[in-house]
Amino acid sequence: MRILKKPLDIDFMAKRKLAMFFSTTLIVISLLSILMRGLSLGIDFTGGTLVEVGYKEAVELSKVRSVLAESGFGDATVQHFGTPRDVLVRLAPGGEEDSAAISTKAFSELNRAAGGDAELRRVEFVGPQVGGELAEDGGLAMLYALIGILIYVALRFEWRFSLGSVIALIHDVIITVGIFSLFQIEFDLPVLAAVLAVIGYSLNDTIVVFDRIRENFRKMRKGSSEEIINSSINQTLSRTLVTSGTTLLVLIALFVFGGEIIHGFSLALIVGIVVGTYSSIYIASTAALMLGVSKADLMPVKKEAANIASDGSQV
Repeated sequence: MRILKKPLDIDFMAKRKLAMFFSTTLIVISLLSILMRGLSLGIDFTGGTLVEVGYKEAVELSKVRSVLAESGFGDATVQHFGTPRDVLVRLAPGGEEDSAAISTKAFSELNRAAGGDAELRRVEFVGPQVGGELAEDGGLAMLYALIGILIYVALRFEWRFSLGSVIALIHDVIITVGIFSLFQIEFDLPVLAAVLAVIGYSLNDTIVVFDRIRENFRKMRKGSSEEIINSSINQTLSRTLVTSGTTLLVLIALFVFGGEIIHGFSLALIVGIVVGTYSSIYIASTAALMLGVSKADLMPVKKEAANIASDGSQV
């Protein structure tokens, strides 16, 4: 005997006001954090020298900072990198002194303080001019992506849906970047790439939901706009959750086992996919509903042909 599965009937739109309040709160907190605290920009954007040093035993960061301060690197940023034996040092640009001399001097002092047991593992340098250009180009890339998406959805959907999808994308970007600002997690080029990937992922999810809403508006004869949107979200919910869930499994594995290098990248994608899945269900659809989308906006225009009599007169 075949057992028919009962279709989902979750009233998402009944909670839309609560969802909008929750999202507005997150956006306000994110914007305040970005404006007041700013982003902890990585060396990709700020310029400077990055030195990775390995020790045979765990080392206290306060001792490393003290050694660097005595050597003239008082503005150095020091943090553990993976384990307590690995230390990452960021040094500001040294003016006329080249990066090789800066990194050599800093490591020599750290190695001397460690009794010759320190190991130089990596040195990277980005000039301040290059860092500034990367920051500017990265911001422009995000802006161009949003403009391109706006044009695409404007051509594909009714304008209320287009505006709703763009509102959802801006919502996702602000909250993702805001979390990095709030917790002062380093924001570098891989993280920027992850944010751009989140924009594409969130848009894809939103388009799937909007396609079903548009289809149901034309197919379902009864029901209000709110009821049709609810039915559409329920019909696409399993696809949305399966896609997001499998993607998150991969990203969590990358975050846990991928090493410190890709922590920021994987974290940005994890946050973005969670927020993007939420926004495709609540924010995009709620925005379209608040803008007054209805069946009349999506029904094909019917042209009534005039009946022409055989003598040429209109009847």
